[in-house]
Amino acid sequence: MTEILIGQDATDPNNATVLPQTAEEKAKQLPQPSGYRILCAIPDIEDKYESGIVKADITLQHEELLTTVLFVVKLGPDCFKDPSRFPSGPWCKEGDFILVRPHAGTRLKIHGREFRIINDDSVEGVVEDPRGISRK
Repeated sequence: MTEILIGQDATDPNNATVLPQTAEEKAKQLPQPSGYRILCAIPDIEDKYESGIVKADITLQHEELLTTVLFVVKLGPDCFKDPSRFPSGPWCKEGDFILVRPHAGTRLKIHGREFRIINDDSVEGVVEDPRGISRK
């Protein structure tokens, strides 16, 4: 495996940053959400319609941008801790698919994959199987 070096002097290993190569190394680069925030991944978007027609790139971008289904990756340390706001306990947990409003949260890309950081009170519901759910 070849290391990819970046920095001021990529030829000097002591003065360069090594980019992650494996999925495990990339996973370690995910940010830890702070406070009451939740790190979510955008589920993979189907690249074809049910009829088999391939979707245009702009259509895929719009579906990713406006998705209402997210996958919970990490919870911040203060998520769902306020008993007055969450009297029945947490609304979701890591590994859940959740429903949110379109445009919710802060969007970021890590290694070409779209993520969002949302507030804990942005969760509108939990779904077992997100397939078939789309924005109206």
